[in-house]
Amino acid sequence: MNSKTKRVALITGASSGIGKDFALKLLAKGYVVYGGARRVERMGAIESAGGSILAMDVTDDLTMTAAIERIIREQGQIDILINNAGYGQMGALEDVPMEAARRQLEVNLIGVARLNQLALPHMRARRFGKIVNISTTGGKCAGPLGGWYFASKHALEGYSDSLRMEVQQFGIDVIVIEPGGIDTEWGPIAYRSAQEYSGQSAYAPMVTSMLNAPALNRKLPPPTIITDLLLKALKSKRPHTRYHGGEMAGLILFLKRFLPDRMLDRVILKAIR
Repeated sequence: MNSKTKRVALITGASSGIGKDFALKLLAKGYVVYGGARRVERMGAIESAGGSILAMDVTDDLTMTAAIERIIREQGQIDILINNAGYGQMGALEDVPMEAARRQLEVNLIGVARLNQLALPHMRARRFGKIVNISTTGGKCAGPLGGWYFASKHALEGYSDSLRMEVQQFGIDVIVIEPGGIDTEWGPIAYRSAQEYSGQSAYAPMVTSMLNAPALNRKLPPPTIITDLLLKALKSKRPHTRYHGGEMAGLILFLKRFLPDRMLDRVILKAIR
């Protein structure tokens, strides 16, 4: 890309894992990249590669507003918004406090929606934009001990469908990426919360089985698997509405599509035992 054609991208959750890989790969491809995260001290590699870093919390409206205002002030446009920030709240639904449930929805859904609201007027003005919402195969196929996480991602999938139909008239694409298992910090953090909330409850045997299940303890592919999907979507003039990749992603989505609910329940429960 030359200086007149460079696209400007904002990536949330850019301090580690998939978000960090997104930022570094887009910089290498010639994009202007702003990486947003709470842990700005962990984004030195992005800054060294030529990116800009933003202190951003998707539950804090002031930081999101300031981020968009800075990008428009410095670049005059925002072309790509990658909503990657999120986490997994695990634990049995009976055990997880409502405060924790609300925060899960605030981060994984409401924060995404608010940042989109802030970016959309600038995309509409130029009649171009790509909004990429990072979901999960769990946004289509839920399992036990992660109900609030799965609920947030199911909601994100429906939200994305409505947004796509609303903004396509302005030349804006809405793309959902559904990772399966990927080697990031997500798993260890999520599974600790399952232990915290349900490790001593009536659901403790299920937690123990899940934590020891071979399916959840195998070596996972690197974040670049998902970055390749992102690059494919961004290059396309007519991107797919959804992309999936990572450990068991295709199989999970296939089973969800074709198995009756109770049969799928049995398959999932057997996998975590």
